[in-house]
Amino acid sequence: MADVLEINVATGERTERDHTQAEKDAIVAMQPTTDEKWVTIRSKRDALLHETDWAALADSPAISDAMTKYRQDLRDVPTQSDVDNITWPDKP
Repeated sequence: MADVLEINVATGERTERDHTQAEKDAIVAMQPTTDEKWVTIRSKRDALLHETDWAALADSPAISDAMTKYRQDLRDVPTQSDVDNITWPDKP
């Protein structure tokens, strides 16, 4: 089965073909690197931590054990080994 369907807008002619090697290389080059994926993951993790910062403030009511565990689990996210399969903790 062909990877690409080209349609001539003037004639309506349809042509199916496989990607050229240059197109395949460009597709691979557009994919984020592992380091770029980790940057995105850490950014999400930081945002989730920021949402619960109020709970850890000194003048805040006592933080629950569940919230403490959630925040620690978020801090531990970068220790996971598979950047493409991150397990995010559930917010209490």
